[in-house]
Parts: sequence; structure tokens; C-alpha cells
Amino acid sequence: MQPMVTDYTRRKLLRTALGAMAVVPAAGLLSACSTGATAQRLTPKLIGCSRTPVGGYSVVVASQDGLPIYQFALPGRGHGIAIQPNGTLAAAFSRRPGQYLQVFDYQGGQEWPIRVADPQRHYYGHGVFSADGNYLYATEGVKTSSEGVIGVYDVKAGMAKVAEFTGFGIGPHEVVLADEHTLAIGVGGVHTQGRKPLNLDSMQPALVYLDVQTGGVLERVELEDKRLSIRHLSVTDTGEIACGQQYRGEPEQAAPLVALHRRGQPLRHLKADDEHWLRFNHYVASIASVDGYLLATSPRGNCYGIWHEASMELVEIKPLIDASGVGVIDGEWLVGSGSGKVLTITPPKQVRAYQSPVMWDNHWNVLPS
Repeated sequence: MQPMVTDYTRRKLLRTALGAMAVVPAAGLLSACSTGATAQRLTPKLIGCSRTPVGGYSVVVASQDGLPIYQFALPGRGHGIAIQPNGTLAAAFSRRPGQYLQVFDYQGGQEWPIRVADPQRHYYGHGVFSADGNYLYATEGVKTSSEGVIGVYDVKAGMAKVAEFTGFGIGPHEVVLADEHTLAIGVGGVHTQGRKPLNLDSMQPALVYLDVQTGGVLERVELEDKRLSIRHLSVTDTGEIACGQQYRGEPEQAAPLVALHRRGQPLRHLKADDEHWLRFNHYVASIASVDGYLLATSPRGNCYGIWHEASMELVEIKPLIDASGVGVIDGEWLVGSGSGKVLTITPPKQVRAYQSPVMWDNHWNVLPS
């Protein structure tokens, strides 16, 4: 069953798209992009949001080296993508404060009708499917207060909202499955009007764990520096939660922007000199770990960093213009960028580079094999 959203609502949203693009079917784009590329190179491996050369926004399904296989327009800038386990659905979330989520079949490109944010709610840009693929959990907020909400959507009921989890903090951003029974949420702690922060002197950022069935708070941990807004999360290959922060302090002040957490313990900062943290320009976007190493990107800092997880020591920082999404395929990182450059990195730092025609946004996801 597909969601019951009126054609009028969909058309109204799509009219706001800048330079909207038609869906490009896989077969047509395979032909268009096949010069110098084998069919194997054009196997769908990545999904991400992108910006188009004419000023619009889209979702792109691409090969491992970033060649687009199909794409379709979004009514505004997209942000995070959620992929359904044991299924073929994905959900693209609008950038905060967002007004839509778009569900689609990533194998064939069929779009479900756009799900518009409920009255007095907006989306914060991220979500995750339940372990069985039957529910979608989306980070949302109350428009007037930025009170955090996890919207629970029933896939089999056509993405109807069946519950809201609240009471865990202000300004949630990314949510991931810590395990099949537990959600981990990066609670930024910032009350905003649009994108303008209103409470920098009273922020209460935290990493919060919720029960997926009841929404009850299982654990809450905080950083000592309350200007470190916890935003982006990843589950490491050892089962810890990696947290990427946005620093809301003074521009010249350095702050550690990546931390690790194991349940029942304090958050632990990764190590780097102040000059290195300042390279990230107070913002970390995407995080992924491979074989005991962790990589974090910074589109604002035009760079990425690699750390050794056990020692928590910085291995290197490398420049990459508008560094964005990172994922893992066959024990290697795939790193994208807004300039279209795609890197394959074998830990700790062996790099191969490709040029993609896609202007990738902050995040992408790797499709299951």
C-alpha cells in the first residue's frame, strides 16, 4: 500500500523545486553513461542527495565510483537517506527545517507520493528503518519550541504516522539503530527559528538512547562543553557510537568534533591538536569506520580526517573540496564531495580518485549487497 497524499499536495511541493528534473530511468542513463564504463561499474551501490547544475535538488542512485544510474527531482534540498533492511525502499529527508520526506524503491526508482510534515512539525534531515524494515523513525521537531520528536511511520500502512516519541531533548538531528531494540539520537540542543539559533547560552546537547518499542529513555550522556552540538552518528565496526559535533563557540576557538561512546561509559573525544580541529571549521558531517580506523568528513572545512580507534590518535587530515558522504564497501571507504570527486580509501590512507558528474550533498548510504 502506498501513502495517501493528494496529487494536489504533491504538485504544490514539486512546484517549489528549482530546476526540477524528470526521473531518468536506469536503462536510459546506463546507455548515456556507458562510455568507458563496464556494466559492473554501473551496478547500483550508493544513494545520496545532490544539487543540480541548474540550481535544483535530486536523489541519485549511483555506481561505486559515483556514476549516476538514475535520479529524480526533490522539491527542496535533501539531506540524509535511510535504507530499508531486507527490502528495496529508501527514504530521503529534507534538510532542516524540512517539510517533506520522499520514499522510493531504490532498485527500480519508483517514487511513493511525498509525505508532507505534519502541522507544527518539521523534519530534521535524518531517519532510520527498524531492523525488520516495517517502521521508519524520523527526527522531527515542534516548530515553535524545537522540542525533539521521533516520528514513527508504519511502512505497511502506507507510511502512516502511528506514534511520536518525545521528552528526550531539543533539536535532534541524526538517529541510528544502536541495536535492533535501541535507537541512538544525536540531540543537538539548539532551539532555532528557521536556521537561526536562539538558545546558545542554554544548550543541552546529548547522545540519547531510546527503546524502539516504547520510546522510553534508556540512557543519556553529555559532553562537558555545552557548545558542542551533537549532530551526526555512526555505529563503528566494534559496536560503539561515533558522534560528530558542530561547535557553537567562538570562531577562533578549537574544540574536539568527534567522540566515541560505549553504553554505560562516558563519551570519549578523539585526539587532535587545536590547529587540526580548526581545519574542520567547527563541523563534522559523515562518519564511518573500517578495520579499526574511523573517517570523518567536513564540507565546511573542505577536508576529511582519519583516526586510529584504539589509540584515538589522528592519522592524517587531507583536503577535499566540500567533503561529504562516506560509506564502506568491501573494507574500503567511499568518500564523496560536492565537487563530484569520489575517493576510494583503503585504511589507513591508500587513496584512489574518480570524477563523478554528481554534486553530492552531505551524506550518502551504501546499498546492501
